[in-house]
Amino acid sequence: MTRDEEIGLIAELLGLDAENSKFLDEDVTRSPIERYSCPDRFADEMKGLFRSKPVAAVQSFELAENNAFLSRTVSGLPVLLVRDADGQAHAFLNVCRHRGAKLVRDEAGCKKRFSCPYHAWTWSNQGELIAVPQESQGFPDLDRSQHALKELPVHEAYGFVWVIADSSSSDLGEIQNSLAPLSEDLNWLDLADHRIAVEETFEIAANWKTLIEGGIEAYHFRVAHRKTIGPYFPDNLSSYQMLGDNMRSVLPRITLFELCDQPRETWNIREHANIIYSIFPGTQLLVQQDHVVWVHLEPLAVDRTRVRLATLVPISAPQTEEMQKHWMRNQAITITTLKEDFELGEEIQQGFASGANEYLTFGRFEGALHRFNQVLENAMKVPEDA
Repeated sequence: MTRDEEIGLIAELLGLDAENSKFLDEDVTRSPIERYSCPDRFADEMKGLFRSKPVAAVQSFELAENNAFLSRTVSGLPVLLVRDADGQAHAFLNVCRHRGAKLVRDEAGCKKRFSCPYHAWTWSNQGELIAVPQESQGFPDLDRSQHALKELPVHEAYGFVWVIADSSSSDLGEIQNSLAPLSEDLNWLDLADHRIAVEETFEIAANWKTLIEGGIEAYHFRVAHRKTIGPYFPDNLSSYQMLGDNMRSVLPRITLFELCDQPRETWNIREHANIIYSIFPGTQLLVQQDHVVWVHLEPLAVDRTRVRLATLVPISAPQTEEMQKHWMRNQAITITTLKEDFELGEEIQQGFASGANEYLTFGRFEGALHRFNQVLENAMKVPEDA
């Protein structure tokens, strides 16, 4: 985010409040219920979005050391993420190329080579097949190059290792093009200089889109969060901007109004607003005053989503017991608030099954939800020359 953008966003929100107005889109829109409840639709989204678009698989600091590895599920697939001896990040399908067993069972560690627990075929951390027991007798014509680990497109940038969960793709352009409109903002956050201080994972009985939509509008704050953060935010005041297929949402706190009488050169948006970056399709960054919450959505089924919440803090921040308690308190506040959204999301999913509604209705100050779904629908379209 440039300094001019920062001042412009604050001025826009102060102007809306002064006019007793909202950030409004042109139309009231609808979203059909089947988009959130149809299993076939979910399968299409997994293929057309989560396995063809970049996903923030891990935060770079999780693979800080050379020869480090992590075993994760990315877009429903078993993935082995490694940093080789030269410091290069790789992502492979965590599947033996001999008989299909899971190659690495450990969640994390440091290794230069990986041996399958089934027959001990062994690969380097660059994906090359380097050992096959009794190869000369059992596999006399084996072409090792044809049995390298299946590698996935990877691009390390802005503090994350981004992966496309499609071994048939080798084009890094999709990752770079998707992130390019966010480059100034992500550089502003400097997440490459952050680490995970505390994290938790939840499994929510709700469609992943419902969880995204619940985080990009302020209409519900004073009602759904009235016992937690609601009193700290003005009623239904927010704005959003599209950055390519991604979205930046700004939800000001009531302290923003203190800036009315202060020189613009002193304005600081992180001190007076929550900023949410929704990186299409399922990564969100909640920017707070002194830290960033990474919200990673992993769709499991049409009505089930795994959510990883990680508090990212500057590496330069003191690593003391007192500071760790500070980060844990902030994480707890975030989780308490989001649990209110998660509970609503689960109730909404139950409502879908009731047949009460054929569609959801988005008001003019809920335009961010419509824009998110527009991007999704466009991404799902099959090119005419395909």
